[in-house]
Formats: sequence, C-alpha cells, structure tokens
Amino acid sequence: MGRAGAGRGSHGSREIPQTRHRARVAQLLGRNVEELWPDALKRREPAWFRPWADIEREALSLRSFQLAWVPGLLQTKAYALATLAGEALTPAEAGNLAEARLSRQSILRRERAPLLVAVIDEGVLRRTLDEDRPMMREQCDRLAEQAALPNVSIFVVPADVGMYPGLGGPFTIADMPEGARVGHVDSQAQAQIIDRAADVATLDRRWERIRGVALSRAQSLELIREAAASWT
Repeated sequence: MGRAGAGRGSHGSREIPQTRHRARVAQLLGRNVEELWPDALKRREPAWFRPWADIEREALSLRSFQLAWVPGLLQTKAYALATLAGEALTPAEAGNLAEARLSRQSILRRERAPLLVAVIDEGVLRRTLDEDRPMMREQCDRLAEQAALPNVSIFVVPADVGMYPGLGGPFTIADMPEGARVGHVDSQAQAQIIDRAADVATLDRRWERIRGVALSRAQSLELIREAAASWT
C-alpha cells in the first residue's frame, strides 16, 4: 500500500458514517448520499484501491508489513512522490496520487483513531531516489515523530536478520468493528483484498513470525533516528 490510496477522516467535529451505513442513513432521511456527505465522495485515489481505503478507514487496528517502502499512512509528500517516479504519470497525476495518499493519514489523528502497528525492513530506511538525502532525512524524522503517537507503533527488522518470512512481500491486516479480519496484499501487477478466513490466518501467522525477528519499539526508534542522521 505504499504506492496508492486516499480517503477521508473526520471533518471538524462531525464524523462521516462508515461507508456501508451512508446509503441506509440517506434512505431513512429521504436524502441523497451526495447531498449529505459531498466530501466523502470527492475521491482522488485510483478506483481499484477504493475498497481497501474504505476498509482502512473503518478498521479498529491495522498491522502493516512493508519490505520496500514506508507505509503510505506514514509517508511525507516528497517521499510519496519519489515512490511514483518512473511510472507513466504526468506531474499532475503523480501529485494527485500523492495528495490522495496523504489524505488517508487523517485517520491517525481523528478522535477514534485506529491502532497502527507497522513493521518495516531496515532497507526501507537506507534506500533513496537519486541520492535525495534531504527527502530521506525528512521521511525518517517523520517516522520518529509518528512513532511517538499513542496509537502508532513502528518496528524495524534489522539488516543482519538474513532470510525471514517478510521477504515474500508486503501485506496489511485490518481488524474490523464486527470482529472480522481482512488482509491486503500488494504485487507488481495488482493489489488484492483477502477475506477468506484461512488465507487471513496464513497472513496472521506470517505477521507473528516477522514481528518476532524485529527490534523492540525502543531499539527500532533508535535505528530510525540513526538512519535520519545518516542522511544529513
């Protein structure tokens, strides 16, 4: 999910109902969804990503493993743009995608924010685009800042771990209000939502193994700060 997405959070003190409830509320009131919640329908993320963006906004907790990128919910704008470099996009299209991704981050600051537990490979902290050191310094500093939020935990798998289950690729597991768990898996060609219980359980077991080889929260924060200093 590092390379896609957008969304909405709360607007002022008035929260937008969850996606699946909006049509029902509009029906009961005899109004149009577009009339009641116009901002919720001004969507900038790609259409293929919207089902996951809806899940992400409604989740109680998100567990994300990223092998190559900083999770989209924790990216700076410059970093988001860098991840889109080389794609067949105009500057305007890349800018819209980056802004859409940043708008998703509002869920971490709302009143009932989800718990985000992110595990990243150390290589994420060491990889840049065209030696853009200021961009990486800013991004590492942002990770350190986000790690201080009460609902955000960031862990790093150090480079000396060697082979581990995370090398199979990135994924996210969302815990939903009704008790269900839903997974999201990225590939080079497409992203896929995983909702079959057995498949989500496989991701859950893989998550536990990856988390087991990561540094502690304090050690991870120390490594993130060291990486930030290295990009000065």
